[in-house]
Amino acid sequence: MPHIRTACAALGLALSLVSTAHAADKVTFLTSWYAQAEHGGFYQAKATGLYDKAGLDVTIKMGGPQVNGMQLLLGGNADIIIGYDFQVLSGVAKGLPVTTVAVSFQKDLQGIMTHADVKDLGDLKNKTILVATSGRTTWWPWLKNKFGYTDAQTRPYTFNLQPFFADDNVVQQSYPSSEPFQAMQKNVPVNFYLFADYGYPPYGTTMVTTNKFVTEHPDVVDRFVKASLEGWKSYLQGDPSGANKLIKADNPNMSDAQIAFGIKRMNELHIVDGGDAKTMGIGVMTDARWKADYDLMVSSGLIPKDTDWKKAFTTRFIKDTKIMW
Repeated sequence: MPHIRTACAALGLALSLVSTAHAADKVTFLTSWYAQAEHGGFYQAKATGLYDKAGLDVTIKMGGPQVNGMQLLLGGNADIIIGYDFQVLSGVAKGLPVTTVAVSFQKDLQGIMTHADVKDLGDLKNKTILVATSGRTTWWPWLKNKFGYTDAQTRPYTFNLQPFFADDNVVQQSYPSSEPFQAMQKNVPVNFYLFADYGYPPYGTTMVTTNKFVTEHPDVVDRFVKASLEGWKSYLQGDPSGANKLIKADNPNMSDAQIAFGIKRMNELHIVDGGDAKTMGIGVMTDARWKADYDLMVSSGLIPKDTDWKKAFTTRFIKDTKIMW
């Protein structure tokens, strides 16, 4: 009997070790806003089992207007967040231990929506430009300097489109799908101009984590990055229905029509597969692009010149990934 008990105990320990060895690594991922098509690659990786296959148990949490992603990341309430180049560079300038490990989009999604009479982003000198508070310390200094616009032209953008609909002389900040979709629903003809197509350098929908998480869990970061990028490829090239179901579960206000419009616009603008991704694989980052971010922020007075901009990103997780479109 003692031998049987000993054997059973040994078997139980072995089974426990096997179970532990194969337990999925938990990752809490925080998005930047309410669930939408622009987060679809992450939801697709969840819905199609790409995270599961990578040995990850990923919980996706929505961001929103009152959610401070960087604060939650540093506080340990999220492992990886959707970030933004300027946000991370500002954090590095302040000594925050954060870094960008991959990007979803080769182009930032920020742009300007105009009425149909405006034929180019450089044709706004006689227009009223609606700019949100956050835009004044990101894209507005770039746009103002590039085209010679003035602060006197601006008015606050409060995420209410009525001023735009009421005045043909008003233009406003916009993303490719959200505001133009609302205009389309009201049968208002509009044009949209993506800043990235005019040289605005930041990446979009980046994956940001802490230096500590990279150091302690590099394999988890590596698997998350690869599965997420495969998710983006699947979402925009394949059947997005699984991801869309999860998006609508998190955000019931998101309609099928708006999601479809978002997917269409991302593909038309080559958000994921454009730029360096054509030859280097989706998710790629380069020193040149980050240096351009740094130069723009320094010239705009947003960060000190002595900021170590190379701390804002690492290419170790994407340099050999080569997930081609």
